[in-house]
Amino acid sequence: MSDTIWLSGITAHARHGVFDFERENGQEFTIDVGYEYDTRAAARTDSIAVAVSYADVAAAVHAALTSDPVALIEALAESLARAVLAFEGIDAVTVVVHKPHAPLAVPFSDVTLTIRRTRLTVVPQEPVTCVLALGGNLGDVPATLRSAIARLTAAVTVDGVGPLVRTGAMTLPGSAPQDDYWNTVLVGRTALAATELLNLCQAVELAHGRERHERWGARSLDVDIVAYGGLDAETNDLTLPHPGATTRAFVLVPWASVDSDARVRGLSVAALAEEMAGEIRESREVWL
Repeated sequence: MSDTIWLSGITAHARHGVFDFERENGQEFTIDVGYEYDTRAAARTDSIAVAVSYADVAAAVHAALTSDPVALIEALAESLARAVLAFEGIDAVTVVVHKPHAPLAVPFSDVTLTIRRTRLTVVPQEPVTCVLALGGNLGDVPATLRSAIARLTAAVTVDGVGPLVRTGAMTLPGSAPQDDYWNTVLVGRTALAATELLNLCQAVELAHGRERHERWGARSLDVDIVAYGGLDAETNDLTLPHPGATTRAFVLVPWASVDSDARVRGLSVAALAEEMAGEIRESREVWL
């Protein structure tokens, strides 16, 4: 459950714009912000200590509005959304940017942009470290994984790829036996929002013949987001960190090989990998 507090008409003189004269002279911008959080604890206790202070949010919006200039109101709106989502407890934010003095050649009263962002949909200010788990048990899996990694590099800068490990298939009770899986982990950086990265992973799966007929069925390719920065969030489509991040040897062992200092849900990836290393049936260090 989330409720919404609206801050309307936050106004400041700022220098955002495409044209040089906009950067030099500046103009007035007005911002409306609606931030969503569960207000019941604040209502129950009547204490500011458990509320999200609208005075603090307003100050953060004003500071972001008057910070370094950007060319487009799209970039401005995104930076304002990031400033609001930096407050703990806020689930989502709607930002409305008003630019009533935009340089248009026709009569008008206002130019506005409205966006809604969550922690999963907001565009990061700088590239975020991401951990992706790749695997499959149909066809030439190593070749598929190499091809998938090549496609991911369109939007992910690869910092390291783990060894290729073989494990028994995870299956539902009563289901038919499956061939072993080959898996690896990619650690990299991306400028995509978490949901954009999810869309990319699913597109790469589809490009390699992934079909979804049954849960934990045999598959040509899985590409899962294990971690995205330090984000801890859950929706119907995406949970971060991945629910299986602390329990799956085929994720932990190759991940620890790439980043021995990594931690997930407060736990050492290397220590978890050592505990579960016995589940690995074969490992190939050189496979790319």
